[in-house]
Amino acid sequence: MPTRPRTPSPQPPGAPRWVAMFYEPSSSSWKVGAQSPYRSPVLYAVGEMTQTLRARGEDPAITVWGPKDGPDGGDWERHDPAALAADTAPLREPDRTADAPAAKPSTLAERMTGRRQQVLMAGLGKAGLYDLAPDDVTAVRAVVDGLDETTVRRIAHWLTVAGTGRP
Repeated sequence: MPTRPRTPSPQPPGAPRWVAMFYEPSSSSWKVGAQSPYRSPVLYAVGEMTQTLRARGEDPAITVWGPKDGPDGGDWERHDPAALAADTAPLREPDRTADAPAAKPSTLAERMTGRRQQVLMAGLGKAGLYDLAPDDVTAVRAVVDGLDETTVRRIAHWLTVAGTGRP
């Protein structure tokens, strides 16, 4: 049974937003796996789903769709999930209104730690490391706690490049 799609992912319906489409060989169709107005949750879902599918022995086929020309773009654009994961540009955060309470420093610190961990886990996944032992998880936490986001993104980029075999 072929596991790779014969046709590219169709454009998702509705207004442009970030959408991850996964190919299901059993039904020979593309299914929405994650969607959000923001890129980071979709990329996190892509990493998690990729790890799950590979752990099952499947070769995932994934396409990420997003708004063309930024978050307010009116058209759809297909993106390469690997390029998005290696992108070092800052991720767009949810808009905050004047009435919304300011985030507590501890909440911000937790969110940034979570984001650094997601970036590093995505890089490890691209390098082919999916089944982490408890010691590996401890090492990831130590790296995340000890480094800033830019450095973690560089490390994730190196892991991604190592996983693709490119120089």
